[in-house]
Amino acid sequence: MSEHPMKVVLLDLDGTLTKSDPGIIGCVVRAFQEMGYPVPDDDELQRFIGPAISESMQRNGIPDDELDRGVAIYRRYYADEAVFDDPNNPGQKVPGRLNNTIYGGIPEQLARLRADGYQLVIASCKPQYQCIPICEHFHLDTMVDGIYGASKDNSRLDKDQVIRWAFDHIGYDESAGDKALMVGDRWTDADGAKACGLDCLGCGWGYAEPGELQKHGAYRIIDTVDELAQAVEEYFN
Repeated sequence: MSEHPMKVVLLDLDGTLTKSDPGIIGCVVRAFQEMGYPVPDDDELQRFIGPAISESMQRNGIPDDELDRGVAIYRRYYADEAVFDDPNNPGQKVPGRLNNTIYGGIPEQLARLRADGYQLVIASCKPQYQCIPICEHFHLDTMVDGIYGASKDNSRLDKDQVIRWAFDHIGYDESAGDKALMVGDRWTDADGAKACGLDCLGCGWGYAEPGELQKHGAYRIIDTVDELAQAVEEYFN
């Protein structure tokens, strides 16, 4: 895909590029209601953003033998059922994945990084088949060089697995001088980066709880989107 050495910036999606909590939380609430289980409180609902949905459902009382059903209901509302008000087009209804907005300034920051020769790759714990239409809807697919996510069958679930999946597809080769940085807003990003021998740049505008990114070893945390490109350039240089 690119000549070596590559400078690869791995970008989380939810909470890093997009403000996705209305859609994710709305689908979680509907899934718990449809299954007849108590809806988690607001703090716990926020914790659904980042990790795999199955892990969060398990943590909130969905028994193992109901997990597949719970995830299927969630995915139906997230991908197919247009029951949410579209924040970008008032009066229209959209499925949960489009009850979502891009953070202001992200397109400009990505354009700057691309112009400076960085290879931009989305690496999300959201299933890849969901990541791609979201990115296409918001034109993020035109701003990055690849979109990689979890597998539908959960065989590729955690962030380190997604990172390695992305590396395999772009031909990443550390021995050829390639260097990469994970950019994300949750512990999953920091832990996934660490498991792959990478550093994580923490995004303070996302969904991390206070102290979460520090605790999980993000090497630096930036507070605003307009710091992104400069922070990446400082890291690589």
